[in-house]
Amino acid sequence: MEYWALVMFAVVIGLLLLGYPVAFTIGGVALLFGLLFLGIGFLDLLPLRIWGIVTNFNLLAVPLFVLMGVVLERTGIARDMLETIGRLFGGLRGGMAVAVVVVGALLAATTGVIGATVVAMGVIALPVMLRHGYSPRLASGTIVASGALGQIVPPSIVLILLADVLGLSPGRLFMAAVAPGLILVLALILFVLVVAWLRPQLAPPVDQGARPTLGEVAASLLPVLLLMALVLGSILFGVATPTEAAGLGALGAIGLGLLRRRLKWVALDSALRETLRLTAMVFFVLIGATAFSLVFTGMGGDWLVHDLFEALPGGPWGFLLLSMALLFVLGMFLDFIEICFLVVPILGPVAVALGIDPLWFAVLIALNLQTSFLTPPFGFALFYLKAVARDLEMATIYRGALPFIALQLTVLGLVLAFPGLIHWLPGVLERWH
Repeated sequence: MEYWALVMFAVVIGLLLLGYPVAFTIGGVALLFGLLFLGIGFLDLLPLRIWGIVTNFNLLAVPLFVLMGVVLERTGIARDMLETIGRLFGGLRGGMAVAVVVVGALLAATTGVIGATVVAMGVIALPVMLRHGYSPRLASGTIVASGALGQIVPPSIVLILLADVLGLSPGRLFMAAVAPGLILVLALILFVLVVAWLRPQLAPPVDQGARPTLGEVAASLLPVLLLMALVLGSILFGVATPTEAAGLGALGAIGLGLLRRRLKWVALDSALRETLRLTAMVFFVLIGATAFSLVFTGMGGDWLVHDLFEALPGGPWGFLLLSMALLFVLGMFLDFIEICFLVVPILGPVAVALGIDPLWFAVLIALNLQTSFLTPPFGFALFYLKAVARDLEMATIYRGALPFIALQLTVLGLVLAFPGLIHWLPGVLERWH
């Protein structure tokens, strides 16, 4: 029967690659195989699993963080930041690209909504960069890579989902991801500056008028920095759970929009509808994946996978290298949500059985899944940018992303080689407490 579990997995992957709806494909195939191999009795367990999902307090952070990000984008606060930082750094060689990375990091640290970040920077920064002679490949690659920072920089939706799937504390996983996130941000800035120094024609200075005054910088950045400190600080110092912090962040974003008199009813209605759409998608996929996991485990598929990975040469390191390669390849074709709910529940127990630190494993997965937004042919960040940059060829966007994929894999290799990077901040904060 366990071999039929692998057939079920292959059927799901095949149907997803053909473009069938994710949630209904996963759930439908699970129900079919469950009825065929486990009988109708397995349905008794399914409502309990679904009830556990919809009453999960940690998962409540997902819609709240999404609302926070969408409100910041709809009210133009992200636009203000990009314009101000662009004027601040634009006069330097490669400065506009650095501004894009900095804004991408700030938006990631307040929202984690990748689509909104990529679209905002594609609309605001890309025309300015191209008009001033930036290489289209460098400009597009910088925007998609900076937008994808929301995968690893807390508060990240993927970190919340991974914490739930792997049974980890979301707050502790947030703390573990801070150092790798900062390293990746610094690596992006360094890469852009080195390219601008070696090949100045690819990233010339951008004159956007007078440099902003200190008051203008403070007015643009200070509210967002305070919101970031409120959200992340309350989590890192144990004042609030991630869900409570997400509630504070959503309320703070709405408050900022009201203070700046930009949160009209139309904008709020649009933000709430987008939040509802994204949240419904995540939870429907999660319910389908729960049914799949229940059937896969009931058919003995988890033990078969466990035995297969234990038989690999190299022990834990062999498993780590193979699992990272598998996730990277799947990321070229599947969305991170599908991978989180389909593949990670299979790999997680094997990692624990092999003595691998689950916190380290979760951060490695998050870094790996971040590349899924950039890898052709189905990298979502690439399509988000193409939607607002219709003059750019898709091939140009693909080629522009390649160096940044290599950069992300380098950071992944660094965290793989030095596990202590993820334990540094949690250790410091635990000693402080």
